[in-house]
Amino acid sequence: MGSLDVLVPLLCLMSTALGKTTVDDGMHVKIKGTIGVITDNNSRNGKEEMVAVKMAMQDFYHYSNQSFGLQIRDSHGDPLQAALSVRDLIDTQKVEAIIGPETWKETILVADICSQNMTPVLSLADATPNWSTLKWPYLVQISPNQFKQMKAVAAIVHSFEWYNVNIIYDDTDSSSTRMFSHLYRDLSVSGVHISNVLAIPQLSSSSLPQELEKLRNSYCRVFVVNLSVPLAINLFQTAKELKMMEKGYVWIVTDPLTSLVHSLNSSTISSMQGIVGVKSYFPEIGLQYEDFYYKFKKRFSSENPHELNNEPGIFAARAYDAVWTLSLSMIQIKNKKDQMLLDKILLNNFTGLSGKIHFTDQRLDPSDTFQIINVMGKDYKEIGFWTNGLGFSNTIGQNAAFNSSMKELGQVLWPGRPWGTPRGWILALGKPLRIGVPVMDSLKQSVTVIQDQTENTTTFQGFTIDIFRATMELLPYHLPYKFYPFNGTFDNLVKQVYLKNFDAVIDVSIISYRYQYADFTQPYTDPGVLMVVPLKSKMDHRAWLFMKPFTKTMWVLILAMVIYNGFILWMLERRHSPEITGSMLNQTGTMAWLGLTPLIKLDGDKLHSNLSKMVMVVWLFVALIITQTYTANLASMLTAERLEPTVDNIDRLRNSYIRVGYSSGSFVKHYVETVLKFHPENMRNYGELEEFAEAFRRKEIGVAFLEAPAAKFFLAKYCKEFIQAGPLYKVGGVGFAFPRGSPLILHVNKALLDLVETGKVSELENKMLGSEECEDTKVNGETASLSPNSFWVLFILTGGTSTFSLLVYVFCMNYANSEEKTIWGLTTMIIQQCNHAKRRMSGKVSDIAESPTTSSTTHVTPTQV
Repeated sequence: MGSLDVLVPLLCLMSTALGKTTVDDGMHVKIKGTIGVITDNNSRNGKEEMVAVKMAMQDFYHYSNQSFGLQIRDSHGDPLQAALSVRDLIDTQKVEAIIGPETWKETILVADICSQNMTPVLSLADATPNWSTLKWPYLVQISPNQFKQMKAVAAIVHSFEWYNVNIIYDDTDSSSTRMFSHLYRDLSVSGVHISNVLAIPQLSSSSLPQELEKLRNSYCRVFVVNLSVPLAINLFQTAKELKMMEKGYVWIVTDPLTSLVHSLNSSTISSMQGIVGVKSYFPEIGLQYEDFYYKFKKRFSSENPHELNNEPGIFAARAYDAVWTLSLSMIQIKNKKDQMLLDKILLNNFTGLSGKIHFTDQRLDPSDTFQIINVMGKDYKEIGFWTNGLGFSNTIGQNAAFNSSMKELGQVLWPGRPWGTPRGWILALGKPLRIGVPVMDSLKQSVTVIQDQTENTTTFQGFTIDIFRATMELLPYHLPYKFYPFNGTFDNLVKQVYLKNFDAVIDVSIISYRYQYADFTQPYTDPGVLMVVPLKSKMDHRAWLFMKPFTKTMWVLILAMVIYNGFILWMLERRHSPEITGSMLNQTGTMAWLGLTPLIKLDGDKLHSNLSKMVMVVWLFVALIITQTYTANLASMLTAERLEPTVDNIDRLRNSYIRVGYSSGSFVKHYVETVLKFHPENMRNYGELEEFAEAFRRKEIGVAFLEAPAAKFFLAKYCKEFIQAGPLYKVGGVGFAFPRGSPLILHVNKALLDLVETGKVSELENKMLGSEECEDTKVNGETASLSPNSFWVLFILTGGTSTFSLLVYVFCMNYANSEEKTIWGLTTMIIQQCNHAKRRMSGKVSDIAESPTTSSTTHVTPTQV
């Protein structure tokens, strides 16, 4: 069968050389069988199919010198007539196989009859469901599945960033319904929302203007059309009358209309200017097609002189290939009324006019490439191609360059001949957006509605109002809007968008169950619910507070230094102070007194030794710093209130009978009741934040659950009375709500991101909190106890001084015992004598002779050093 790839194209050249030879010229040739054809002779594709079938029979005769009988029946597009025709073809004409029909409704009846009679039927319908060949085993789909065409449509919509479309389809044909389901799936995968769906029944032309008028009054301006040719012609003529083929509109069409655009007259084409179409592709190049093209034009003109255009389309190519498929199979078998003919049909593998002829599961392999066309002037322009899995390209072949966006294919002429790409949506009737603003917002700094009854004016101000205005200014286009107050719950406010009373609402929390009524932007505040409770003092019943200024290590070190310094002073002063001598208990008390004196009495006692004085001076300096630091730290602990939450455990709170407060009209009631499991009888609602504070003070509630923005402002205003307790419950977040599928959300979200990234949101939030900001917000931050790390230099100084003095004292004692008279002693005596001489000479001291006893007992002791 592989040789057919070469033989079939040569047929055209052979038939050209033979000129006007027909099947009738060879009557002496035995008829090998009969082929039946069911088509609609009144439709353009039916006319093309009849001409192509006859040409294929002639060409095959010249190729193989074998002839087949041909029986054509006109179904007029009626399924019942198609059933009667196939019954006649099988029972009377004894056909071995049947080609056609074109629609799925006709195919159902024809396939059922053919399967009962074991007669293969090659269906030209392009939307055969998967289960059909299981139910009717003799059904073969000779036209490729066109469902992938819907992926091409979705790729076009995504290329131009249209996120909302209207779909118009024919609900009288189940194949069109299946096309719609595939289109819906592919658009959803691309993130495109279907705004409206219009199903056009066959006999509803009278209601079409009213239905299109409804679509015209909506904001979406992108339309995807999947209709039969008669319905599509009527649709576009009506749309043109309603001025829906003008600037701002986008129309995308699919087969079968796109494959028959070449056959439409100029008046019909004029009503379709600017539409973009996805067309079934088949290679219109090569000697085979050129020969077929010229022969077809000549024969079609002769048989259909009233048709203005005589060029062949995809339907002619498929009918031609269908005849060849049957003929090549029938010449290989003798008994054509059994399974063998069906098996031979399914084994075909050659390249025909419409493309590759190869079957999988009794279906022709699906098409992967489609052509993109643009209707302009009296005809259409071929823009490029779309290939499944690869994208858009200007050409087909090995050198083709693919791109994910159709924008790369070049300029497209849209309806109304605009230079730029249509936006795809407009404001309904061009009116300003109606923005709903909640009146009963508990956080007045976020939204404040001031209604002046005397002047009949309403003023809107606050954090959210500023955010919305700043967002609108960042949009890439001017979007007029007007605020309207709404006095009701937030759930009812969101429902107003669904009821189309508002075009958008602001300052609403983003909750999952509200998505059934509207779509939301990203939040511009921190999402979450906080638990707020009153503060209580931590200093109640703290008998050991006086120990807190210093750490335990610090107290131990101070005690050690007291003992050590007391011992040093005792050692240095014990020879000159009579009170130091005595019992061990008396000396121990004196030693402790000497060490503690600098801490409580900064002038110190009268000391005799210079070493003692040096030790005392340093110890007094250190003691001064320690006592002053202790006093300051203790005063800070007594004057700065130590606070803590009254309740910090949600489980303990849930099991108690403490009443809980929440904002009126907020989703918080639903959240606290259903998620946090609080009993409704213990819940109280309040309006403004001041009411919460008063309720706390009156002990009406013990805890309040507030949304994060309100809680942040409440804690900033009452930072010395209340505090956050427990975790942040991740839920909500405040944003804007728009109708479901609104094209504004994409641009508004981008504008909000710009506001966040530039710091504008933080600036506006700080402005809101500025008047109520409290510096003492860190209520849990206690004054830290001081450790030795802050005084180690001082302790080294006093300890080192005392140790040095002790070492000097010990050295002097040892030296005095070994040398009764030392240079040190002589020097001291000289100094003393000089002092006595000065006193005598100055006359300030009486001239009393020194007694021999006193003079003889004078000596230097180490303690005087």
